[in-house]
Amino acid sequence: MGEIEITKMPATTDHIKLFIPGPVEISKKTFDAFCSPMIGHRSGDFKKLYAEIHPRLQELFGTKQPVFISTSSAWGVMEGAIRNLVGKKVLNCMCGAFSDKWFDVSKRCGKEAGELKVEWGQPILPEQVDAALSTGEYDVVTLIHNETSTGVRNPLREIAAVVKKHPGVLLIVDTVSSFSTEAIPMDELGVDVLLTGSQKALALPPGMGLFSVSEAAFERAATIKDRGYYFDFLEFRKNQESDMTPSTPVISHIYALRSKLEDIFAEGVANRYGRHAKLNGIVHEWVRARGFEFFAAEGCRSLSLTCVKNNREVDVAEWIKRLREKYNCVIDGGYGKVKGKTFRISNMGDETEETITELLGWLDDTLPV
Repeated sequence: MGEIEITKMPATTDHIKLFIPGPVEISKKTFDAFCSPMIGHRSGDFKKLYAEIHPRLQELFGTKQPVFISTSSAWGVMEGAIRNLVGKKVLNCMCGAFSDKWFDVSKRCGKEAGELKVEWGQPILPEQVDAALSTGEYDVVTLIHNETSTGVRNPLREIAAVVKKHPGVLLIVDTVSSFSTEAIPMDELGVDVLLTGSQKALALPPGMGLFSVSEAAFERAATIKDRGYYFDFLEFRKNQESDMTPSTPVISHIYALRSKLEDIFAEGVANRYGRHAKLNGIVHEWVRARGFEFFAAEGCRSLSLTCVKNNREVDVAEWIKRLREKYNCVIDGGYGKVKGKTFRISNMGDETEETITELLGWLDDTLPV
């Protein structure tokens, strides 16, 4: 299959084009699908819809396990995974704002939690995970594959191999800003919970989580008494067996997801991965040519966004203001404690060589002297 032509939402004076790392731009085709007429969530029509998209979701997840749809952001599933799986103590791998937050969430869920914390911009190293797990304290590890706040892409394959060495330890992986930009084969890697959200690389509106769970994780969940209901993995599995969800599903999102899956498989999954890598490379060339530096360390940089160090000390907020006023688009001015010290450019979703090249030209035109 070749590249699929994506028709963007029509430009208006009110529409600000998003080149931030989520939410990202939504195509007109996807938006139209999102506005499909409503159906009953316990109807045969809904069962047909879920059953239709499920095999393609399994292919993208790289799993033979069921793939679940959650009416929540990915954070709901992230918290739910903690509630379902932590019996002893969780090791939270922390390298940025979102992975740091997972440690706080673990404690708020009443779980024993330990920090494996590195400097922002640096990746989690497999040997660090190995050393922590060798203490025997932990039965769960959380990892964000692509730390959106810093543009760090953690070495998932190598870390998953380390976790496998420690019997009884389960691996939960957030792929919110990397899912569908590169291959993440859940079963092959031995990931126990693989989760993502709708608003980043999938280029859908915010509000839907997607996840899959290993057999070992289901077995663990069955032993946990306080896992709740809304994110109970066993409830998800029981309902999915009849193409249903435990609670009211986000039907409009699922229509939009079906449309997006049509696009992904028409383009070709491998072509989609290649497109993201190519666009990411174009942004990286621009960063180097303009005298900026990367915030993420060499060898561990995201393929879906670029976190740029503001070593030129430009006024990022003023830059974004000019960009918005002149070209009706925005990039991100940095997140959390590195706001203004960095800026982020997204190349995920439906972006093309044309749209990314156009953006970089606009950035050049509005760059403060």
